[in-house]
Amino acid sequence: MSKQYDLFIDGRFVSDSGQERFAAVNPYTRDEWATIPQASDAQVGEAVAAARRCFETVWSKVSGVERARLMHRLADLLAADADRMGVLESTDNGKVVRETRSQILFAARQYRFFAGYADKLWGKVIPLDQRDVLDYAVREPIGVAVLITAWNSPMGLLSNKLAPALAAGNCVVIKPSEHASATTLEFARFVEQAGFPPGVVNVVTGDARVGKALLTSGRIDRISFTGSPGIGREIAANAGRMLVPSTLELGGKSPNMIFADADLKKAIVGALAGIFAATGQTCIAGSRLLVQRPVYDEVVTTLVERAKRIRMGDPTDPATEMGTAANEPQFNRILGSIRGAIDDGAELMTGGRAASGPGLGNGFFIEPTIFANVRNAMTIAQEEVFGPVLSIIPFDDEDEAIAIGNDTKYGLASGVWTTDLNRAMRVSRAIRAGTVWVNTYRAVAVQAPFGGFKDSGFGRERGEVALDEFTNTKNVMIDFSDEERDPFAVKL
Repeated sequence: MSKQYDLFIDGRFVSDSGQERFAAVNPYTRDEWATIPQASDAQVGEAVAAARRCFETVWSKVSGVERARLMHRLADLLAADADRMGVLESTDNGKVVRETRSQILFAARQYRFFAGYADKLWGKVIPLDQRDVLDYAVREPIGVAVLITAWNSPMGLLSNKLAPALAAGNCVVIKPSEHASATTLEFARFVEQAGFPPGVVNVVTGDARVGKALLTSGRIDRISFTGSPGIGREIAANAGRMLVPSTLELGGKSPNMIFADADLKKAIVGALAGIFAATGQTCIAGSRLLVQRPVYDEVVTTLVERAKRIRMGDPTDPATEMGTAANEPQFNRILGSIRGAIDDGAELMTGGRAASGPGLGNGFFIEPTIFANVRNAMTIAQEEVFGPVLSIIPFDDEDEAIAIGNDTKYGLASGVWTTDLNRAMRVSRAIRAGTVWVNTYRAVAVQAPFGGFKDSGFGRERGEVALDEFTNTKNVMIDFSDEERDPFAVKL
């Protein structure tokens, strides 16, 4: 019997007898294992109203010390249940449990990190030209934020947004992807158990209709979205019409550059992690591998051999290295991109098909796929695949590597593999990307800011700067002089 989830609004799990529902499908078995509610426009309105009411009457008056206490409690509950939550997320989106569990723990770490800021949102006294005027600036919560997450890492992506939002004193309405909603609804139980006032955190689920209802509700103060560039543009357009600020974390086509002087053993591991970890379904995937010609053949040969040995299977088995595509539409999109690359003349070295065999069952598995001698102008090198598909591009020198690396509409992440410190510094400065990894790849830290350039979006998550996305600066000027002023001239 499938599990039935309910919406979380104003501190309660709610549904009605006529609630529209849709199935959560396990991408490994293709079984319908749970039902998720499709929130109505009225329910979306209730969630926004609950957040607004709580912010104005309760949460904005709660001290930073108390916010921190609740956030630490939330982190404790999440970490204590990391094993179950990891399996649940793997069941919902096909990502291997060895990663989902670590992402649950990373999320808990992020709530603890930002809890430390909850009572430290200091302002500053600003010295003015006038000696008899006191001026100071304070940081205040923005109010009600809408947080929209993607299906590839629901708990990790949510913590990027929710942790700084709560620390800054905001109330939120969360909308997870309709393709992976279960862990977010389970997470709402931790919010309840931790003792947050009703209305601080609300969760509404469903398809694009829910997102549209949220964005047109007229009573929100911030939008934070992770997802595709196409949807990001629609959100930015709506936000502009409403004059609501937004944070957008969108796609990537990240260059991962291996220079001839690199430690190739480490670089090969980094290249594998960059594209085949998480089945390539990550915005920071190093899907364009740029390799200097003196080591090009060696790198290609080694990667092809290693890719063929990647262990696919049940995502909830800790021994599995690569899981499924997260859902059937994504499975079909990845296969379509592979066919397009073959038609464009890319040299298929391994993979290229749906995978089947013992232990793979009916899952949406795709063979680890590598194309060699790819030209950067090819579609496979320019458009985000969001799957286990690697394009290897040769280059001659540093200038060419930088030119190829920057020749994309995206600018989210990048990698540089070299033992030359001067080169590492030059290339890191020249690459137009929000993250540059040197001699590592796909490494994250709660302290490190994350976000993109160009079509990869704007705004930053993680790190202290994330608090700027969820606070407003208020300036206060106090004149304590006794002098009279000219009422018809600005006071300088």
